[in-house]
Amino acid sequence: MSEQATITQQGEGLFMIGGDMNFSSVNQLLADSRTCFSPHADWLIDLAEVEQVDSAGVALLVEWLRMAKSQQASLCFRNIPVQMQAIIEVSDLDQRLPLENTPINSSLRGGI
Repeated sequence: MSEQATITQQGEGLFMIGGDMNFSSVNQLLADSRTCFSPHADWLIDLAEVEQVDSAGVALLVEWLRMAKSQQASLCFRNIPVQMQAIIEVSDLDQRLPLENTPINSSLRGGI
């Protein structure tokens, strides 16, 4: 059974994603994130509590990257689930997404 996706602010700029990141949940996660993320800030998105993921979850990471760039915020993703990491690598996004300590600016040089 699919678990509802959640985004919870854990501290200044730290957000924990939980549940499933899939086609049925990413639209709500995106809507919720628009009210959580502050412009001109540092965003750290922790994916340690993500249960299941599909390509829509990875597409949401790309959208959050675009959001950060448009809001002049820095962004980093951590604790990428193995299933998500595999999709990221197959999609050739591992050099574009700011994973762990990869700064957002170097990720954007190639354009997204």
